[in-house]
Order: sequence, then C-alpha cells, then structure tokens
Amino acid sequence: MHSESREPLLSIVIPCYNEEATLATCVKKVLELEHQHGVDLEIIIVDDASTDGSLKVAEALARKYPQIRVLRHKRNQGKGAALRTGFRHVTGRFVAVQDADLEYNPLELADLLEPLLSGVADVVYGSRFLSGRPHRVLYFWHSTGNAFLTFVSNMFTDLNLTDMETCYKVFRREIIQSIEIEENRFGFEPEITAKLAQMGARIYEMGISYHGRTYEEGKKIGWKDGVRALYCIFKYNAPHLPLPMQFLIYLFIGGFSALINVVTFAGLNAAGLDLAPAVLTAFFLAAAVNYLLCIAFLFRHKARWSSAMEVLVYLGVVAGGAVFDLAVTRGLAAIGIGAVAAKSLAAAAGLVYNFLARKYVVFPEKTAANRPTVSTAGSGLATGNDLPGSGQRELQAAHER
Repeated sequence: MHSESREPLLSIVIPCYNEEATLATCVKKVLELEHQHGVDLEIIIVDDASTDGSLKVAEALARKYPQIRVLRHKRNQGKGAALRTGFRHVTGRFVAVQDADLEYNPLELADLLEPLLSGVADVVYGSRFLSGRPHRVLYFWHSTGNAFLTFVSNMFTDLNLTDMETCYKVFRREIIQSIEIEENRFGFEPEITAKLAQMGARIYEMGISYHGRTYEEGKKIGWKDGVRALYCIFKYNAPHLPLPMQFLIYLFIGGFSALINVVTFAGLNAAGLDLAPAVLTAFFLAAAVNYLLCIAFLFRHKARWSSAMEVLVYLGVVAGGAVFDLAVTRGLAAIGIGAVAAKSLAAAAGLVYNFLARKYVVFPEKTAANRPTVSTAGSGLATGNDLPGSGQRELQAAHER
C-alpha cells in the first residue's frame, strides 16, 4: 500500500519522550490507517532524548516498516522542539501530530482528513469537547483549565474553537512548513493557533474521542505548562491586536514601569540624592523593566532591528523620554508641587509617548508582505477531486463499507 516513489498522503509526526511502554502499540494503530482506509503514510518519530528504551523501540519499528523514519534529539527540548524537527522533514501532502501515549485514536485521523481533501480547510482540529464519542472521565481542573485557555485564546484570535489545546491538528504541509515554531514545550498549541489565525488559515474542527492518562500512567503536562500557555496567548497574539487593545495592554506595562519609576525615585530622594540624578536613575531603571515587559507581552523582539540595534534605538527613545520626564518634573516642582507628586504626573504624561514610540520606532510591525499568508493559487496542492487513489476515493469507500 505504501509506495516510496509516490508522495505520501499523510505525514504523521510522533514526538516521543520516555514512551517505551506505548510507542510500539501507538505506531501499529497509526499503521491501521493504511490497512483500513488505504492512506499512504509517512511516520516520523522524533525521540526527544528519552532515557528509557524508547529510541530502541523506534529504531526497531523503522527497520520493520519502511514508512517510518526516526529522528533524535541529543538533549531533551520539549514537545514543541520535537514537532519543529519533525515538520522540517515531512514530505506528505498533509501533516498530523500524534502523541505516543495512546490518548488519541489514530483511526480518527481519517475523519479529520476529509475537510482537507475536499479543499475547504487548511487545518483541521480534533476537538475532545465537540463529540459524542467515548471520553475517559478524569481531572476536573484540567478540563476547566483547557476550557479557560481556549476561551482566552479565542478572545485574542477571534476564533470559536472548543479545544485549542488538542493534540490532533492536521495541516496542509505548506501551511505548517511556512510557520516558524518558537515554543519548545506545550506552548506550541497556543502559538500555532495564534499564527494560523494571523495568516487567515481556514480552520475546521471535528469531534474526536479521548482516552486520557493519569499522572501515574505517565501524563507529563502540569500547571506550569498552563501558565506558559497563558503567557504564549499574550506573546503571539498581542502584536497583532487592534491599536486600542495594544494600548490597553501597554497601560499595564507602562503603569508597572511607572510604579517602579516612582518608588525608586522616592527611595533615592528619601536617601538624600539630588533631584536630577534621582530622577534619571529611577527613569532608566523603569525603562529597562519596560523594555523587558514589552518584548515579553506586547511587541515582537527584533521585528526590524537586530538585538543590538533595537537596544540602541530604544535607548534613543528613552533618552528623548528622559528629557521630557526631567523637564516636566522640574517644571511641576518649580510651581510648588511636591517632588513625588510631580514625578508621578510626569510618568503618567509619558505613557502615550512611550507607547507610540515603542510601537512605531523601536518595535515596528512587519509589513504584510513579510508575513506568511494562505494562498492556494499556484501552490500545486491537489484538492479532493484530483488526489491519487490513496486519497478521497479510498476514504469515501471506507465510509461506505
């Protein structure tokens, strides 16, 4: 059923870390896609520096089945890094993610392929919450956390997904290979969702079953990954939000930085430092905090400049702000306003200047021409009507049987 001379219909990337007990069973279930649905497969197992026998199991499977290739990380980097490695090597028309832990049923990937084969979708998500299929009953707070993260992600992306954190995502190959994946761990899910939304990908969602594991059975994701996912929602969506929403986020960044500014100044002033050095020291400390928060939550680091140039441009903007800040503080103090109050008013007045200067000078957005977008014209991608026999006709025949 598998022909090495023909492009596989579906490439499946399996990130693997210490899954010796389940990997072989998982792969055999994946291979059932060929046996039951006639889908030409390419399977890429990425061993993420497992410390058990996972690599030996993967290599034994590769010797037995020509569809399988094994890639290996020398050090453990996380699921996102494993997927990044796997996506670089796929050759199939479509690409799917399959965890090695048996929580998902690989045969259901045949259903997720249908919107892609018919040409209506660029990506299909398999939702654990949009289905009448079997679901193992497990952790309340996990399901609540998933729902919350999906809700927050939807607020930023303007999508109406029910399960952003699902493992089952099936992509057109050129879509996933056009996206730069930055996250190394479970932050991959909100990152890829944000970037798909920004490029205007046609996203579909279908219900799937779910057979979750307990921590005793090897489940790895924890509360720290949930916090990271929430951070990733801000990180990868905020630079593309409408201007008023960006400014609202900057108010929190600027407000915190202003608080650092005022508190530092008050301490230095109370210690007897002269006005000018106290103002400038507090200001530049707050500016450093502001820079770090900007690249963490709002703007794209190195969007136009190199790191060194970005810092130089930022220092230029800060210098202009420092002159403004010092002038306002001195002017207000000269008319009898207390030093701390004068400093507070000057810091507040600088918020709009700081936001606009950072957005348009220090961290300018990439032009639309430099962003990945979805285009079917001239892509060479076959749709459901012109795929080879391993595609739409086999899936349709399987459902009819």
